[in-house]
Amino acid sequence: METLITGLSGAEAKRRLGQFGPNVTPDVAVHPVRLILAKFLAPVSVLLEIAIVLQLALGEYVEGAIIGVLLVFNSAIGVFHENRAQSTIAALKSGLALRASVLRNGVWAILPAAELVPGDIVKLSLGTVVAADVRIRDGSILLDQSMLTGESLPVEAGRGTETYAGALVQRGEAIAEVLATGVRTKFGRTAELVRTAYVVSTQQKAVFRVVRNLAGFNGAVTVLLMAYAYHIGMPLAEAIPLVLISVLASVPVALPATFTLATAIGAQALTRVGVLPTRLSAVDEAASLDVLCIDKTGTLTRNELAVAAIRAMPGFDEAHVLALAALASAEGGRDPVDTAVQAAAASQQMNLLQSGTGLPTVTSFTPFDPATKMSEARALDGDGNALRIVKGAFAVVFGLSQPAPAAEQAANELERHGHRVLGVAIGTETAMRLVGLVALSDPPRSDSREMIDHLRALGIHTVMVTGDAATTAAFVADAVGLTGAVCPPGGINDRLGPEDFSVFAGVLPEDKFRLVKAFQSRGHTVGMCGDGANDAPALRQAQIGIAVSSATDVAKSAAGIVLTEPGLAGIVASVREGRITFQRILTYALRSIVHKSRQVLFLGFGLILTKHAILTPTLMVISMITGDFLAMSSTTDNVRPSPMPNSWRIDHLTIVGIIIGLFDLAFCVVILAFGSMVMHFDIDTLRTLTFVTLACNGQAVFYVVRERKRIWSSRPSLLVILSSIVDGLVIGTLALAGIWMTPLAPSVVAGILATAIALALVMDQIKVWLYARFKMV
Repeated sequence: METLITGLSGAEAKRRLGQFGPNVTPDVAVHPVRLILAKFLAPVSVLLEIAIVLQLALGEYVEGAIIGVLLVFNSAIGVFHENRAQSTIAALKSGLALRASVLRNGVWAILPAAELVPGDIVKLSLGTVVAADVRIRDGSILLDQSMLTGESLPVEAGRGTETYAGALVQRGEAIAEVLATGVRTKFGRTAELVRTAYVVSTQQKAVFRVVRNLAGFNGAVTVLLMAYAYHIGMPLAEAIPLVLISVLASVPVALPATFTLATAIGAQALTRVGVLPTRLSAVDEAASLDVLCIDKTGTLTRNELAVAAIRAMPGFDEAHVLALAALASAEGGRDPVDTAVQAAAASQQMNLLQSGTGLPTVTSFTPFDPATKMSEARALDGDGNALRIVKGAFAVVFGLSQPAPAAEQAANELERHGHRVLGVAIGTETAMRLVGLVALSDPPRSDSREMIDHLRALGIHTVMVTGDAATTAAFVADAVGLTGAVCPPGGINDRLGPEDFSVFAGVLPEDKFRLVKAFQSRGHTVGMCGDGANDAPALRQAQIGIAVSSATDVAKSAAGIVLTEPGLAGIVASVREGRITFQRILTYALRSIVHKSRQVLFLGFGLILTKHAILTPTLMVISMITGDFLAMSSTTDNVRPSPMPNSWRIDHLTIVGIIIGLFDLAFCVVILAFGSMVMHFDIDTLRTLTFVTLACNGQAVFYVVRERKRIWSSRPSLLVILSSIVDGLVIGTLALAGIWMTPLAPSVVAGILATAIALALVMDQIKVWLYARFKMV
């Protein structure tokens, strides 16, 4: 029992930390060797390996060696980019480290959960994540273990109950002893995976679906190509490479890596401005945000709760009111209201002693419950009579107490000045008497109005959602520029739209959840910004859950984005970075659609025109790698974030991509026909011609689709420019020197380049018209 009172000593905790190790789960990241092997076993790599075997079987050893070198190069690029993305994810996970309330040397302290050791005494309170396997020694809590055990209903846990790392505390407060930490916990690794899981966004799924459909179409064309090759009696030595070329042309090699890299770069940028995405998909989801439900405390306000005023009822003084309020407040927890009350009561302790007023002896305590909006202490007075002491929202406490018109008038006056008003009452079950009012101040942040104006300019409709009284909420809303109507209590229904009200006050946790669902049913992409366990359902329901810097562990676990600094600036930064990421991914997606809608059709035309494959596997692989190397640089490109919320109009995107792809196909066909019918090139020279044509028009398409306005409207990033130069130098050198192909005359290469520039200008004009027609600007 001594340990329960004082906890472990600092020296003993240090000894046990050395014995048991830190309370962290081991990183199960893939070993570098396995990661490299996985790259060589990927579908595209397997196709290249088959090509190597076939080349060797046909006696083409040099060609097989070339493809082998390119295979290694392609896998190395994949490993490099994946390591870069995984480093970002690891950094995000470290920023989400849990903290715990621990009793050490007789004093409660907030410590990193990694420092917990078996035998530690911890406090489990509303909104925390259980940081280790524990046994409850005192108190009672309601636990959500669904993510660990699959049990959908929360369970009551009292004295003697064991619970596991990763469970969520939904109600109550308890003192517990740590049983196991780190690798010894029952579900520790599962809880960590749930907390930091990577989720594929809806946007990614949509683009994957489009490219998959195009790959399916190209697969059907490939079958027709094989049928035609059989019809014309093409030798097997040529037919098999033709199949490989067609399949390689259909596969979007860098699409998954580009999505991951683009969002990882966006996440890295956000961490530098105080925003921590809990999953990478939250970065590009932020691009489509158009409605933001925002809590008042800690986001619009400074989150510096302090007792600003006390109104004692007849028979009580201010010191007595604060002392009773402190009895109904938790010690050593992380509730800012209880912390403010305890601090104010401590400052008045001398006045209480001088007055000679005795205080009841607390026998049990029920912490604040968002559903009842109050906390409660059971106590005995000096004569042993049972008493009930409650502290909570004024309207709730006032309803439990004997009528006191003066108190109601005083509360209204305090609320009109923006104070959060608590009522304190004492008495028996049937006769509660209002002791007094405690007014808490939390003034609006100086930048809140500016940030809300900024969000409005970005096309995001902001509404305040708070459990505070309507008068208090309206005061803060007016101060920060939210001047719309206030929703009356109980007025939330499934037909509400964000334009109906600007302030939703006095709401319960289930009201926040219903409000988010109501907005979503109207077709909006909703963000929910909150800080407590009561916000967790709404945070999970919203497309973008945002936890403020002072949020509970449960809220942070439910959110997609965690703000590490107070205020709205992080939300604005998230939206901006999300829209930048959207534009970068849109560039790659458009380029992929253009290329996949042209690639195999062009191979088919070449087969019909020349009765041969117009590319060798070697040339196809070089073209594929250099083209994707350039395309992946778009993840760092200079882009303008969209002025309004983005949305993936997949049908429009596909139509625009196919139309541009048809012009791209026409360009390739004209060049090939000119080389065959006018220049009378042999098949080997035509293959070099095709190789250079694909490279030049690939650059043309890239520069056309990267800019939503005219091609010259913005400067590409340095990496894009360098990638483009490297791509051109590699292709030009190989073609002019005749390395792995028949050489082309410089005049022919220059002519293709000039024609590609002309093509870019024509496609740019068509693109501008298409973007305006399909509202993609």
